[in-house]
This record gives sequence, structure tokens and C-alpha cells, in this order.
Amino acid sequence: MDNQATILIAEDESEIAELIELHLQKEGFRIVKAKDGLEALEAVEGGGIDLAVMDLMMPGIDGLEATRRIRSAHALPILMLSARTSDFDKISGLVIGADDYMTKPFNPLELVARVKAQLRRSALLAQPKAEDSGRIEAAGLVLDPAGRSVQLYGRELELTPKEFDLLHVLARHPGQVFSGEQLFRQVWKEGYYEGTNTVMVHIRSLRRKLGADKDKWIKTVWGVGYKFHA
Repeated sequence: MDNQATILIAEDESEIAELIELHLQKEGFRIVKAKDGLEALEAVEGGGIDLAVMDLMMPGIDGLEATRRIRSAHALPILMLSARTSDFDKISGLVIGADDYMTKPFNPLELVARVKAQLRRSALLAQPKAEDSGRIEAAGLVLDPAGRSVQLYGRELELTPKEFDLLHVLARHPGQVFSGEQLFRQVWKEGYYEGTNTVMVHIRSLRRKLGADKDKWIKTVWGVGYKFHA
């Protein structure tokens, strides 16, 4: 159950850390706190952490570096927090492995909702999925859902979990146009937040990793959404 999970709050601003802790504890979550990236890494390496709420700017090892190191060895969901609002900062966090991104100031209730959604999604991914056993091949692009891997012209692409899921949804339905809201509901498994640009940011990151062929695979249908085209 979600409310039996242990959440790591890595935040050097004590007031914000306490606010997050208060709202998560009300939902029954167990809390571990870290004041910087090093303490966050030690907490994760100690085991038992189900999800990390990671501040971007922290003393010593910052949130980006801590997330990169965690992601290299652990699959737990990471929700990144930052006072920075630029797309570059969001993309940087998502590219290195964060699963979600919220800017400060944030609504604590929305944060709790996103934590729950990430935990549900993590639990679903941990279950065997026989229906995802078939590979998808399209003119040099190979998706292996069973191994959650993607190769482009024989080269392994390092995709985040959500980038893989977005590409998989689109590739399974070539030519079909998906709106941002449809993709959000299918990949994030939660209610759509009006005005969110989460899908756009992930699509932009995914396209960059596809390199010169980015416009070949994922096409934007202006005013509507996105489609896969090989």
C-alpha cells in the first residue's frame, strides 16, 4: 500500500522539509530526511527508501548529482523540487533520471498526490507484464518491452522510465495522434493537471536522445498532439 512506503525528503530548507513531512505523515508515510545530497545518497544506500523527494539546489552534492548517482544503481521514483522554472532545468532533471518535477512554491496537496501516483506506477512496473513481451521494430528502431530497452541502429539508448513509456505508447500505435492529456493519463496513470507541460518536456528530451532522426520518429501534430511515424 502507498501509505506504508518510506519517503526520503532531501531538502536543506528546514521549513520546506517540515511542511512536506507534515503532509506526507498525515497520509501515513514514513519519513527519512536529509539536509544535502550526501546524506540523501547515504539514506538510499542504507536501503528501505521507496521514493525520494529531491531538492535541486543543496550544499555540497546537489540534487542533480545525487539523482544521477542514485539512478545509476536504484530504480526508486524521484520527484525533483526546484525554485528554478526554466525548461532547461526541468529537462536536466528529467534527463538524468528524475521521474517528476515540481517548481517552488508548490501546493503540498499536489505533491502528496504526485508521490502517491509515482508509488502506484512503481508498483505496477514491478509486476510481470506478459502483454509487453513483443518487440517493436521500425526501420532501425527496436523497442524491447520485456527488457525495457531501446536500440537505434544497434546503439543502446539510455532512456528514463517515462521516456521509454512515452515512446512505447506511441510506437504501439503508429500513425495515431495522441493529445498531451492522453499521453499523460496513459504514462503517469493519474489525473491530468490543466496547463501542465510535463509531456512536452519529456517528448523534447526523448527527441534529443533520438538524435538526427528525432523528427522522423515522433512528429508533432500542431494543436493536437504527437504521433509515431517510422
